[in-house]
Amino acid sequence: QVQLVESGGGLVQPGGSLRLSCAVSGSIFALNDMGWYRQAPGKQRELVATITSFLNTNYADSVKGRCTISRDAIENALYLEINSLTPEDTAVYYCNAEIVVQPGGYTNDYWGQGTQVTVSS
Repeated sequence: QVQLVESGGGLVQPGGSLRLSCAVSGSIFALNDMGWYRQAPGKQRELVATITSFLNTNYADSVKGRCTISRDAIENALYLEINSLTPEDTAVYYCNAEIVVQPGGYTNDYWGQGTQVTVSS
């Protein structure tokens, strides 16, 4: 069974930085596009950043220039580093991955349980 587990969230002061991690475990044949999404209270879930298996990246305008997404193909891990945090970055951050479980199988979407990031003084 495939599992995505995020870590690294917490309380950060404005202007601070965070590095989020997502560990992917289970029976995996192929790990395709991966991404980070976030959901603030009372708002819809939104894209933060994505990275393809070819390491092409895409960032939301709200984090562009202060955010770096990366992945480790050997460890099946995904990372997100965000700098210059503001209270507007407060949200639950979710890891997402498109995974093929077995050869010839379909690509399915998997989500982690989320990690809370709170930016406050």
